[in-house]
Formats: sequence, structure tokens, C-alpha cells
Amino acid sequence: MAVNPLSGFTHRRRRGAELFLIVLSLLVGIGAYAAVGLGVEGTIPANIVGYGAWLAVLVVACHIVVRMTAPYADPVLLPVVAALNGLGLAMIYRIDLAELSPPPAKLVANLPYNVATPLVAETLTRVSPLGSWCVMVQREVADRFFAEPGTKAYGAVSVLVRLHARRTGFHPISRTVFRPPPNVDSALVAFERIEPPADPGVLAVVSAAFGHRRKTLANALALSGVASRERAVEALASIGRRGDVRAEALEPQEFVLLAGALGR
Repeated sequence: MAVNPLSGFTHRRRRGAELFLIVLSLLVGIGAYAAVGLGVEGTIPANIVGYGAWLAVLVVACHIVVRMTAPYADPVLLPVVAALNGLGLAMIYRIDLAELSPPPAKLVANLPYNVATPLVAETLTRVSPLGSWCVMVQREVADRFFAEPGTKAYGAVSVLVRLHARRTGFHPISRTVFRPPPNVDSALVAFERIEPPADPGVLAVVSAAFGHRRKTLANALALSGVASRERAVEALASIGRRGDVRAEALEPQEFVLLAGALGR
């Protein structure tokens, strides 16, 4: 009589183990990003909270999809992918593009969603030889680069880009021109460098201001440790703004004035 060698064997989902390993992989990736910032610039990157948040959301979303569609998948695969991606992004951040020879003058690229914003931000602020950009990105990202104050798309990256560049071209690209068509539209955006603000402290103020979007600007600066709420209210008053104003209401140049008033 034949005996089934798999009789009595019970498949284990082990999604809990996967989630535990994902947490460890996120700590590795975010820790590597912080370590590179300390090594390169002597300080933890100001955008580390946002960086860690989008990386965590992306990986946890993948975990949920795996839990629903492939409950018996190997619990090690996704955490390994997450750790390698985190380490890879940290290594990219470690590269000093300003030391390339010959120095780059233009950036022309088709940028995926998860690297478009950090790559444009890094090249604008750290690669001074670059004078012009022409990038294809998802339409959502393209709208964010040069968004106007008071709009939903306006945020820290909008302020940063508009303080360092002016848009020279914008061409919407429908999803129907791709095969197979994606679920989103794209856009081709061209811009060139302008004279940046003289005060480098403005970037820290912008990052802190948009770090707590549901808070007033003064409260956001206080929560981020940039200035006390009372000092922030005084600085806002000095540039003609009320103490209860939100970050999305200020023009890019007003952040430069605010940083000066705060003594950054």
C-alpha cells in the first residue's frame, strides 16, 4: 500500500514572520540612509521621516498584496527585496555627482515614480554644474514640481524646485501612447536652473513647514524643533503673515524671508 509522504504535512502561511522581517529590513534601509547623511553631510537628512514613510508604505502595501494573493509564499523574499532596495537607494544618495568628469550639464531621463522627486531635489541642490533638466515623470509628480500655493499638489518639493529653477516646457503624455498602457498619465517637464536662495537654512524651514500638513505653520516649525511657536509667530508677523497661516499658503520667496527672520 502506497503511503503519501506529504500526509500530515501542514502548510504554514508565516505572514507574521514576513512582517517581522519587513520591519527589520526597513530599519536597515532607513538606518543606511541616515548613516550616509551623517557621513556625507555630517547630519541626518532632513527628509528622513518622509523617506522612511513612503518606503514603509510601499513595502507594507506589497505585504498586504502577498497576504491576500499568495499566502503561502516564502516569507523571506519580500523582506530581502525591501532591504536591498533600501541599501541601493542609500548608495545612490552616497554618490557625489558633482565630482563626475566631465561635469554634467543636462539631465534627460524617464524617471520612475519612487525616485523622481528625490533625484530632482538632489540634483538641484547638490549638483551645481547641472543647468537644465528634461524629465518624463508621472503626471502627479509633474504637477507637484511647479504647483501654485493653495493647491493640493503644492508642497515642500514645489517650493524647493521653484526656488532653484524655472519651467521652460510642459507636455502632457497620455497613457494610451504606451503599450501596454499604464494606469496613470505622464508628462514631459523641462526646466532650467536659476540663482538659488543665498540662505541654505531655508531648505530646513521648508521641510519642517510641510512635515505636519494638518498643523499651522507655526506649530509645524515648533514640532520639528526649528523654532518655538512664539518665535515662529513673530517671524511670520515680520513678513506680513498671520500666526495661524498654513505652509501651503506661502509663496516660495516667502519661505526665504521666513528663514531669514528665524535666523536660519
